[in-house]
Amino acid sequence: MLIHAGPGAGKTLGALLAFQAMQREGRFSRVLVFCHRTSILEQWQRAAERLGLHLQPWNGPGSAPLQADGWLVSYQGAGRQSEALKAELALWSDGEHLAIADEAHHLGVEPEEPEGPVWGRTFLDLSQRARLRLGLTGTPFRADNLAFCAARRVEVEEAGERMEQIQPDLSVEPRELIAAGDVRPLEFRFQDGWVEHSQDGQPDREVSPLSSEQRESWRARNLRRAIRLADSSSIALQLLLRARTQLERVRQHHPRAAGLVIARDIDHARTISSLLEEQGDRVDLVHSQDPGASDRLNRFERGDADWLVSIDMCAEGFDAPRLRVVAYLTTVATRSRFIQGITRAVRLCGERASKEAIPRDPSFVFAPADPLLMQYARNWSLTEPYRIAAPAEPRIAEETGQGGAWRGPSLPLEAVGDGAGAVIRVRTPELPKFLQR
Repeated sequence: MLIHAGPGAGKTLGALLAFQAMQREGRFSRVLVFCHRTSILEQWQRAAERLGLHLQPWNGPGSAPLQADGWLVSYQGAGRQSEALKAELALWSDGEHLAIADEAHHLGVEPEEPEGPVWGRTFLDLSQRARLRLGLTGTPFRADNLAFCAARRVEVEEAGERMEQIQPDLSVEPRELIAAGDVRPLEFRFQDGWVEHSQDGQPDREVSPLSSEQRESWRARNLRRAIRLADSSSIALQLLLRARTQLERVRQHHPRAAGLVIARDIDHARTISSLLEEQGDRVDLVHSQDPGASDRLNRFERGDADWLVSIDMCAEGFDAPRLRVVAYLTTVATRSRFIQGITRAVRLCGERASKEAIPRDPSFVFAPADPLLMQYARNWSLTEPYRIAAPAEPRIAEETGQGGAWRGPSLPLEAVGDGAGAVIRVRTPELPKFLQR
């Protein structure tokens, strides 16, 4: 069974409540939960404790008691010790447990090579004796066109071509959650500007508009330049300053509100952190090479830092309802990663929910005015079908004025300068009209 629902829909709580109800009915005795990060395992454990369920992390033979209501294991840990885990699971009664795959889109299985990706193969192997496999995801698509484990497929016809799509058993779109008041709407502020290009050894320079560049290679080069933190007129710095100002406004009625900056790499993240600290802000910097990153992420929600600066550690599954502003300063321009990043700011806690009317107060996203990112912003609250055998995604046109394919300049181009321009505002257009008024 596959459940698709956006961030803030309550997938974790819903799955635990369903297990608890069926445990009382005698349908299940235990649950085995797979997650992609240790910090997410800890979130599951805390959520279970609030329901009176006792879930224990499995870190190796003998590490989790048999009398627990269930075990928690990371995909990576299960893959490293699959035989040991399988041996201990053999002590559980056949067909009496539920296997949950959190963020199930990580369990890709290539349709032509079902023995491919390790995580998917590990999950299939270790959940063979389960009565039910339950996949939870808010991301039913991937750029590599891999299929899901434990998911139903349907054949559809699109543009005259037959292809397979994943069929979730339950799907809840973000716009439905917004209309119900379960999550916050998002408002977008795209920082426009121009990027100057030059060719090696050539004195002439060409200016490219960030928001309207249609040549893919130039668009990508523009984005790389736009996220660089240069002088005070640079696109990235103006974006960051506007994000800080917006956070100050939000804090007038939400004092504990915080912001998230998604950076390109560790050096970029450190530079951003230093700039924010120079402004007097309290910053938590987390990245995958920091052994204490998971603990710092867990402390952030309860702490008093103004900003969380990260590369990819809080892209999905990270739960921090006090996040209200996101600054997207990375060159990753896929729809899935963009939406995973910006939707960290849609959650809200019970305390805020009791104080705010529906629709909830919006959160804010600041990003360079890249054409792809603006396109994603216009339809982020809609769920796209997950295509297993989809045609190649259309790319932004790369053409000359005379027609024919444009294959790039004869000499390598370098983006040598940039300057901030106007701010382009985008509201989510797919909301019901009564919510847009």
